Amino acid sequence: MRIRIRGILLIVSLLAAGTLQAQQKLAQTGMKFLSVGSDARAVALGEAMTAIEFGSAAMMYNPAGMARVADRADIRLSNLQYIADIQHYVGNIAISPAKGEYGVLGFFVQYVDYGMFEGTIRSDNAQGYLDMGAFYPSAMVIGASYARALTDKFSVGGNAKYVEQTLGPSVNELDANGYAIFSKNSAHVWAFDFGLLYRTGFKSLNFGMVVRNFSQEVTFQEEGFQLPLNFKIGVSMNIWDFVEQENADHALLLAFDAEHPRDYVETVRFGIEYRMMDFLALRVGRVSPQSEYSWSYGIGLRKQADEATMGIGFDYAYTPFGLFGDVHRFTLQIAL
Repeated sequence: MRIRIRGILLIVSLLAAGTLQAQQKLAQTGMKFLSVGSDARAVALGEAMTAIEFGSAAMMYNPAGMARVADRADIRLSNLQYIADIQHYVGNIAISPAKGEYGVLGFFVQYVDYGMFEGTIRSDNAQGYLDMGAFYPSAMVIGASYARALTDKFSVGGNAKYVEQTLGPSVNELDANGYAIFSKNSAHVWAFDFGLLYRTGFKSLNFGMVVRNFSQEVTFQEEGFQLPLNFKIGVSMNIWDFVEQENADHALLLAFDAEHPRDYVETVRFGIEYRMMDFLALRVGRVSPQSEYSWSYGIGLRKQADEATMGIGFDYAYTPFGLFGDVHRFTLQIAL
């Protein structure tokens, strides 16, 4: 077991080192929707989720965080009403057979609706353009996740995901009869995430590490680009342990992440969550530096599952987004 854990640590460390080395200079990336958080609880905590055990939604942040799902199945459905009327829809499910003895298996899907656009091309007519009709850009991710607690302290997890983005048809030219000749603008690629989570044994202090969006280069027509690869490390702790360690009626979760993205400067993420009676949660988070948004706020309500009934929860996050207005996120959780 020690040899296995050391091997996994070595692999993750090499991936992290390669990520950091490749990111000495900022680069342009595509498919940026992969960097947009949709889970309401995560966003309300500034997306400082690398070291938090987080049920099925952990696969969108650090898949190792779902290794100890207590329920037979954990389902989360999220909707993000993003800037410019862009809609994100995300569904996650984590299944824990034999109470996690053989690990936890997860599946997720994300769909992005960019809305309707009017296609035009330049023309010598009075208007100066020809109308080519409406088109509907979209993006999609479908993936599978696996996580396992190798010891009572150490967990690992990974995702394999198929990523596709369709920008809509474009007009190359007009044929002899004046009809448009269209070409499709879409690209797809396989991407991978790798993460680990370590319970230090000091009260509830956790340490986490994750590499996300590891893939080959993607090409639209003749232009190539990389996915928004990033590397995160984080810590989290219920600091209520210092007040009353045996009191489960209250919790004050503190989380901190340091992120090194491919296409942006190093980012610091911070979140704090107060939970009362495992029923009500109040949250606030901050991301720095950011030009248009920094703070997020949220609330959560939850009813725990038992042998007779399923658990259900609802989370909401609010993010003031500067010139772009306010962004709202909603997440429904079902535990079986």
